[in-house]
Amino acid sequence: MPLGLGLLSGLALFCAGDVSTQAQWPMTPATTPMSQRNAYNLVLNQVSLFQNATRTASSYQGSGYGMLLQQFQNVSAQYAALKVTLNPQQLNVGANQLAELDSGLNIIQEAFADYQTAVANGQSPATAFSNMAQVLNQAMAVWLQEFKQVCRQLRVGW
Repeated sequence: MPLGLGLLSGLALFCAGDVSTQAQWPMTPATTPMSQRNAYNLVLNQVSLFQNATRTASSYQGSGYGMLLQQFQNVSAQYAALKVTLNPQQLNVGANQLAELDSGLNIIQEAFADYQTAVANGQSPATAFSNMAQVLNQAMAVWLQEFKQVCRQLRVGW
């Protein structure tokens, strides 16, 4: 065995016996203004992608439902990531407003179930999908307006 490999394997065996266990706490995101601004901008970008997808969804020939659902889930995940950057005071002061934004996303998500119900009740999939995409686009515009207002009031990123 070459000398370098022997030294490496010996070092690996030596270090393996000295493994100590420490509690590993998950990384918590920073609550700095910059991290908040970044998270805020990521929400705005994700909403924009979602709204663009709702406007062009009819061109996705059958895969549009899954694509819109994935885009919506991305918006929800990005919003959840933003909430993690809020400091305790922002969370306390904005608890009701943040809960309303959460509820708004839950209500918007119901459009996906409404689409499935409409198709099950005999509406053409193309018509039901077009209606769903329109509702999603309009509802997300209202949610975005509220999101921006709440962020201003909570001074997110300041």
